[in-house]
Amino acid sequence: MFKPKTLLLALLLAAPLACKPPFDPKIYTSSDKLFQVAMAEYKAGRYDNAAKAFEKLTLDLSARDPRLPLSYYYLAQSQTKNGEYLLAAGTYNRLIDAFPQDTLVDDAFYLSGKAYQHEWRQPQLDPTYGKSAQTAFESLLTTYPDSPYAQRAKNELDKLDEWFAEKDYDTGYLYLKRKAYDSAIIYFKDVIRLHPRAAKTRDAYLMLLEAYRAIKYTEDARDLCNDMRKAYPNDREVLKQCGPAPATPAT
Repeated sequence: MFKPKTLLLALLLAAPLACKPPFDPKIYTSSDKLFQVAMAEYKAGRYDNAAKAFEKLTLDLSARDPRLPLSYYYLAQSQTKNGEYLLAAGTYNRLIDAFPQDTLVDDAFYLSGKAYQHEWRQPQLDPTYGKSAQTAFESLLTTYPDSPYAQRAKNELDKLDEWFAEKDYDTGYLYLKRKAYDSAIIYFKDVIRLHPRAAKTRDAYLMLLEAYRAIKYTEDARDLCNDMRKAYPNDREVLKQCGPAPATPAT
């Protein structure tokens, strides 16, 4: 149990902390001082304060000030640390639009893609943010093919491709089970055409074959089997469903 004097001392020590006003970047009238404070807040892990300071800098600094693209970058970094991924993606895009030749642009493309990607949480959900991530990564590879981020962008595009394929496959499968064969065929064809390397593509072939056979599209089924044998020559399920390739007539 605290003694009265000990309790009083603890309250006196805590009082300055309790009364400390919230961080206000407006009290810094000098851009030099505000930039120093913003960086200090960021390095200290006080990302709310850093975001406020860098946001003010993006409004106060002149377009030719070399600290302006850095302010955009660290504002986006602070927003990411705060879990504000869409705000961060928007800030990276502001940097790209305002300073297309800056050395931070390839960083911004990659990091905006990652921020958008974070918001597409499952392949079954609306893929709008996944499409935005794809655009960012593809823009990076087109504009900066030799960037240090290039290989990582390719890896992320492969992950997105798997999710896009899975989403289309699941939609097609749902239509197939409801016997809406024409709609199912459209989605399975999209998986095969748009995502040829995805893990779900082989399953899309098999489901497309099932749809063709269900509505007695005999010629389409035969042609599809020819394509499946070429794409998956050693696959047991393909062999089971399609049989061996027809013998070539002797000349």
